Amino acid sequence: MHDDDIAVTMNVNGERRRARVEARLTLADFLREECALTGTHLGCEHGVCGACTVLLDGDAVRSCLVFAVQAEGARVTTVEGLGGPDGALSPVQDALRAEHGLQCGFCTPGFVVSITALLAENPNPNDQEVREALSGNICRCTGYQGIVKAVQRAVSS
Repeated sequence: MHDDDIAVTMNVNGERRRARVEARLTLADFLREECALTGTHLGCEHGVCGACTVLLDGDAVRSCLVFAVQAEGARVTTVEGLGGPDGALSPVQDALRAEHGLQCGFCTPGFVVSITALLAENPNPNDQEVREALSGNICRCTGYQGIVKAVQRAVSS
């Protein structure tokens, strides 16, 4: 801890979290290091790949581009906060599993969060809207067809 650390308080997955952090600490690093929520993956650390996507007050954001201090007072939801309290998969997670919309799994948390945000905003997107909404998430394994099918399955569940 340094004298110039900043106090930050936020709600993470329904739990109030308080810490003193360096001003330059990213939200991604805060979640991974201070909260031990390692489902938020760090890929490019430039906001390009989408692996670190979380919900910030309901909006999908790249947590590698947001400083923890910017989330002061905010509601943050990570991939860990989307499933049921008993560990049950969310409808999006279940649909990705059923449609083989994941392979290595590295990009999966970012896709789960991005799809969840998309369906909250547009509960019945067509394939083009899905592809457009997920264009900021990169997957090097699947070819995206299973991911698009998974979104349509989640819509119908």
